[in-house]
Amino acid sequence: MRTRRLAVDQYVAGVLAGDSAILARAITVIESDLPSDAELAAQILDTLLPHTGNSRRIGITGVPGVGKSTFLDKLGLHILHDRREKLAVLTVDPSSPVTGGSILGDKTRMEKLSAEPNAFIRPSPSRGSLGGVAGRTRETMLLCEAAGFNNVLIETVGVGQSEITVRSMTDFVLLLLLPGAGDELQGIKRGILELVDALAINKADGLQLGRAQLARADYENALHLFAPGAGGWIPPVLLCSAATGKGIKEIWDCVLRHEQFQMEKGLRVETRREQALAAMRQMIYSGLESAFRHDPQIAVELPQIETQVRDGRMTSFAGARALLSEFRYPR
Repeated sequence: MRTRRLAVDQYVAGVLAGDSAILARAITVIESDLPSDAELAAQILDTLLPHTGNSRRIGITGVPGVGKSTFLDKLGLHILHDRREKLAVLTVDPSSPVTGGSILGDKTRMEKLSAEPNAFIRPSPSRGSLGGVAGRTRETMLLCEAAGFNNVLIETVGVGQSEITVRSMTDFVLLLLLPGAGDELQGIKRGILELVDALAINKADGLQLGRAQLARADYENALHLFAPGAGGWIPPVLLCSAATGKGIKEIWDCVLRHEQFQMEKGLRVETRREQALAAMRQMIYSGLESAFRHDPQIAVELPQIETQVRDGRMTSFAGARALLSEFRYPR
């Protein structure tokens, strides 16, 4: 049975009070595809906007099997206990291309962190969104900021060319890697190395420590081929072990150094302004695509034209022009 929907002021008051239950319900409204929730979501976000922007926004990405969830568990505990700050973790589970379903099991993989009262973990399905993040991750992040979480960590789906989206909504991007750079270094896309603010080689312990040290040297050499980041920041390559906790503090210290660097260079404010514009443009594109696909005339003609293009009886260019000429955006 569907839970009774609250009024805008109830959502706003609950989020500002740091009520995790109300925050979770507000995020559900934001993520909803129901037209009836769209206006409510807009009102919630508009009202809470003045209370956002005061957190560190951190993106965590990495190759499959690198141990992102275990790493986040350890890093989160460091932030909560050693730094004594609140933390929200937004994780994205890949949706099945067949069923559209997701497991959403990140809370079980962050067992200790999920039991902490000052931590909020929200798994969301990717539902086909590109960029390694869910379609409403940015809006969810804003709600968490309004709820008083001064650190928001976003765990992305895997690693690949599409991970650049996380760069467009965070202040700092950390790429987690495994020991043994060889084949892995070849597999990492050049575009990813150009976008990250730090690299961390996880599982650098025991018999793997030597391999991790060699990998660090390889990555440092590779990074010398790229121009420095904004303001002249050079991404460091760090070693850590999520299993033992070694190196976790040093990674967070790097995040703090980068934050200070951005502030001194005046980069933080301008970067976030550009990110807000990028988000608006992306929502425009998404809205146009949605309106296009829900247009009754397009719904009739799209299958027919797709068949002609697939069979080689019409070019892709001609098919697109024919459909766009029929489309009228609803007023």
